[in-house]
Amino acid sequence: MRAVVLVCLLAGLAHADLFTAIADLQHMLGAEKDVTSVIDQYIAAERDRLDDLRRYAHEYVHRNAHAEAVGPEFVTNPINAYLLIKRLTSEWKKVENIMLNNKATTFLKNITDNRVKSEVKFPGEEDLSGAAIALLRLQDTYKLDTLDLSNGIIGGEKVSNKLSGHDTFEVGRAAYNQKDYYHCLMWMQVALNKIENESPATVEESEILEYLAYSLYQQGNVRRALSLTKRLAKIAPNHPRAKGNVKWYEDMLQGKDMVGDLPPIVNKRVEFDGIVERDAYEALCRGEIPPVEKKWKNKLRCYLKRDKPFLKIAPIKVEILRFDPLAVLFKNVISDSEIKVIKELASPKLKRATVQNSKTGELEHATYRISKSAWLKGDLHPVIERVNRRIEDFTGLYQGTSEELQVANYGLGGHYDPHFDFARKEEKNAFKTLNTGNRIATVLFYMSQPERGGATVFNHLGTAVFPSKNDALFWYNLRRDGEGDLRTRHAACPVLLGVKWVSNKWIHERGQEFTRPCGLEEGVQENFIGDLSPYVNDP
Repeated sequence: MRAVVLVCLLAGLAHADLFTAIADLQHMLGAEKDVTSVIDQYIAAERDRLDDLRRYAHEYVHRNAHAEAVGPEFVTNPINAYLLIKRLTSEWKKVENIMLNNKATTFLKNITDNRVKSEVKFPGEEDLSGAAIALLRLQDTYKLDTLDLSNGIIGGEKVSNKLSGHDTFEVGRAAYNQKDYYHCLMWMQVALNKIENESPATVEESEILEYLAYSLYQQGNVRRALSLTKRLAKIAPNHPRAKGNVKWYEDMLQGKDMVGDLPPIVNKRVEFDGIVERDAYEALCRGEIPPVEKKWKNKLRCYLKRDKPFLKIAPIKVEILRFDPLAVLFKNVISDSEIKVIKELASPKLKRATVQNSKTGELEHATYRISKSAWLKGDLHPVIERVNRRIEDFTGLYQGTSEELQVANYGLGGHYDPHFDFARKEEKNAFKTLNTGNRIATVLFYMSQPERGGATVFNHLGTAVFPSKNDALFWYNLRRDGEGDLRTRHAACPVLLGVKWVSNKWIHERGQEFTRPCGLEEGVQENFIGDLSPYVNDP
């Protein structure tokens, strides 16, 4: 009964989705100090009986000191963030079990009451799983070695402490729970190697062997799966499944290939997310960008946009990133002070980002979009109103039918898989309630600059734009005739190191009849934004 009460008390403290925004993880940093304090108080109350619990307290103190020394940037490192979540989930469960060996229910209730009053959110199992899967996503996208990553090394640089055998095991188990045996196999192998040098081992060899054997079986290597399972049955004779699994594998082999050298481990990655352009997308995220087409190479340019009265006084710098279709970068169009205000307004409103169901038109969560977002109305603050006016100045497009300013903070491995911003013909319910037509264009403000990763990539065009703080990326989603431009399919690459804040404006068709009229010829499109003729010849 006591255990049931405790689970009920602590279940109310867990908040899923913390891993989907770095901002939430930064707020969580102080939680480790709270855990240390709680454990110290409990030890004082229980005296000498709690030597084991005191060991946990010392570990939390050491880790928290390191985190505080680094500051809020501590959780912008995906490995640190994973370890932070793990310590506040699976390791905290060990602390609970020690407490439950005596009459700790009353004491734990006091802790629970204090946490409820606190503004700090605590992670749940979904956060631990999400953090582990984020590491796998980063590993694939940026071709990171499993051993290096487990040793805190990214791109040849030491960025974090090493993962223990148990830390590594948990990543592999998260992959297993997703039926991702490719990653499970890699991480369980590293976990097995790590516990050889641990005393005591942080995870039992028998636990690793079962996952490792089944992953080998799923990869078609039944003999090695059998060999490991025999090892499991030997070191854990009371294991509930080991002997049965040995017989199962032996029956599968039917006496064939039972002698001789074991077959090599060949780990095959199987894609099951339905993204056909995965390889091209990930290559662009790594900065493996194909050469610019020869016909445009010498025509990409920068210019000052001065085609409105206000811009004659304060011209805006424009960098043409590509033609056909046109994509430009407006330079220094949002100030640091404006970014600060927008982030402060958005932070309390951040909720896990949604996508629109193509059939129902309803908004829903999706694993292919990991971030939190908030919508800010123009009349919420003078800064929002000013930014909206500025968008009209530099795009030349009417803003009365645009959507509200959306602010997004990306989480661990935060990304948005390839998608279109505009609604395709089969998405008949999209934007129906707005009655403003389709999304004609997108403005994307970069409000931070991650250390690594986080690019905006256009898969079919071979174009990658890495975030540059204070700038705004702009492109048209629709052609001049109102048809969706399928070439604008794009993605937000996972953030490898650092934090990514963006805000965007989706500009709609209604009201653009004179600002962007249909072309007189089929296929006509812009080569620049605004009136460029006084300064350069058309490309």
